[in-house]
Amino acid sequence: QVQLVESGGGLVQPGGSLKLSCTASGSIFSIYTMGWYRQAPGKQRELVAFITSGGSINYADYAKGRFTISRDNFKNAVYLQMNNLKPEDTAVYYCKGSYYPYDYWGQGTQVTVSS
Repeated sequence: QVQLVESGGGLVQPGGSLKLSCTASGSIFSIYTMGWYRQAPGKQRELVAFITSGGSINYADYAKGRFTISRDNFKNAVYLQMNNLKPEDTAVYYCKGSYYPYDYWGQGTQVTVSS
């Protein structure tokens, strides 16, 4: 089992940047595929990006060119650098760790993009 804790959310103006962090404990972090998801009010949770244990990366179309996912297995952490933020990026951002057949979620961190 793994415990995940997100941090780094907050209020940012349109065009600004934020870097989210997710730290893990309780298991062998390096074997997990780590993902970032988000859920806006009234909408379903959706994938932002994921990075596999081997370092393969996939982004949602809206994240390409603006967001960067990375991981540091020595620090048991995964990051999401978000640039050129837009109001429509406002959501609760969640970290997920996956190792078949298990999925583990963090509690989420709020990102609000507003002037």
